[in-house]
Amino acid sequence: MGGRSALGGLIMDRRLKHWEMALILGVLAAAILGSWLGWEQQALAERVIRLHVIANSDSQEDQELKLAVRDRVLAQVQELYPEGAGLEEVKEALEGHLNLLAAAGRQAVEEAGRDQPVTAQLTDCWFPTKEYGGFALPAGNYTALRVTIGEGKGQNWWCVAFPPLCVGAASEPADQVMEAGWFTPDQSALILGEDEGYILKFKAMEWLGQIQGFFQG
Repeated sequence: MGGRSALGGLIMDRRLKHWEMALILGVLAAAILGSWLGWEQQALAERVIRLHVIANSDSQEDQELKLAVRDRVLAQVQELYPEGAGLEEVKEALEGHLNLLAAAGRQAVEEAGRDQPVTAQLTDCWFPTKEYGGFALPAGNYTALRVTIGEGKGQNWWCVAFPPLCVGAASEPADQVMEAGWFTPDQSALILGEDEGYILKFKAMEWLGQIQGFFQG
């Protein structure tokens, strides 16, 4: 009986080791995948400045005002870019004119007969996966021009301030921007949905960001 018990314990021990090995391999695979996806998203983020417009509230009036502010800020943003500017030059231009951008948004508010403050800041923040007309951007951390109207408690409007991918005032069709060489061929394929695994990659990036947020929170 003692021999059988020892043999059974040895078998269980080996099974446990196999299970532990599978778990370790799974964790390593997830870490490698997460690192690769994180690098891919980071490389993309280094070529983009997002635009984040936050409405005062979710009322129809405030949501319509949000779009008016968006268009005015986008038009002003385009005038600030030096010809042939890269990302760092654009960041400097935006940082040096945040008051001007806030004033442009404020002008749209006043023209609508409203009295709400508008603030503008350049900040780093996490974005969920967002789909736009003709392209999409994966979840992750991005530098963003954030424009807040009033109390900033309404639904957001997300897009891209640089390069000019937004649908609205002072924007260009996504395919024209892609052809201009802002992104690598692989990045363009991912953004335009031409990468065969882009859906899986986007979901994995979203999941990875949620996990990171859980541990950081």
